[in-house]
Amino acid sequence: MFEQKKLVVAHPPFWHNGDRITRRSYHIILATLPALLMGFKTYGMPAVAVVCLSMASAIGWELGFNKIAKQPVTIGDGNAALIGLLLAILFPATMPWWAVITGTFIAVIIGKHIFGGIGSNAFNPVALAIAILMISWNQFFDFDGMLVNYDLSFPAAYPLATLKHFGPTSVSSLRLVDLFQGYQTGAIGATCGIGLVLGGIYLMLRGFIRWEISLSFLAGIAVTAFLFNMFAPLRFAGPGIHLLSGYTLVGAFFLATEDSSSPVHFLPMLIYGAVGGMMTVLIRNIGVYIDGVILSILIINMVSPLLDKIRPQALGKVV
Repeated sequence: MFEQKKLVVAHPPFWHNGDRITRRSYHIILATLPALLMGFKTYGMPAVAVVCLSMASAIGWELGFNKIAKQPVTIGDGNAALIGLLLAILFPATMPWWAVITGTFIAVIIGKHIFGGIGSNAFNPVALAIAILMISWNQFFDFDGMLVNYDLSFPAAYPLATLKHFGPTSVSSLRLVDLFQGYQTGAIGATCGIGLVLGGIYLMLRGFIRWEISLSFLAGIAVTAFLFNMFAPLRFAGPGIHLLSGYTLVGAFFLATEDSSSPVHFLPMLIYGAVGGMMTVLIRNIGVYIDGVILSILIINMVSPLLDKIRPQALGKVV
């Protein structure tokens, strides 16, 4: 009789570079700190409370799912903490506690584990959660209304809301350097442009995100906003306002670049980012939502598998 042998089959990739989810998660958390600390300085202890609750509840949902599904405990890899942190930096400092917990539930359980966990999610969990919260309780993302009791001596209220309601003349006096330094109302960690850019550069230099996605996303926003402004300057603002306000920089460096929901090849990454940037400006300028970053990221997440089929022709291949 033939001797029976047990064959072990594994799915690709078959070559591992030694990198770990833990390392990636903690480095991205580190990269958010400059913008996050500016948010703490601006909004004080309420912002700290929102961030702590968001991270703690995200870790709690992760641990609870592990126990119920009888899976190994994965909270040590830092991914749940990262999801909670990214959610928190997109919230206002006055976000209700139950909305924070609901958001982390959507992100961790629905956005991540329902799809099969890390590497299987079709959509960025944070973007999915924010989109559902925006559709359900849009008033919580009216930053001027939510932060009305703060004594902020900023030269700008939420610029995108002002632009949407009153047109480009209402923001023409804003200095872009002020917006870049964070002197505007907005989400906890999304107002300080210089902090987000420093964090993005750090991640690109360390290889944790791909520059192709981030830069093409920003280029898509800049070119589309420029074209709108060139043809209708009294109706649409120029690229500067779009690049330095709202969720633009968070989306470019921390949301659109999420591994599981973005392409892996060079040309698809450029198309993916550029389309996301164009959709952002289209939603802002002619859509009903004030900020289009979250919805545009979900759209490009959806088409990412199709874009990844665009590859250079193999050498020697005859068509």
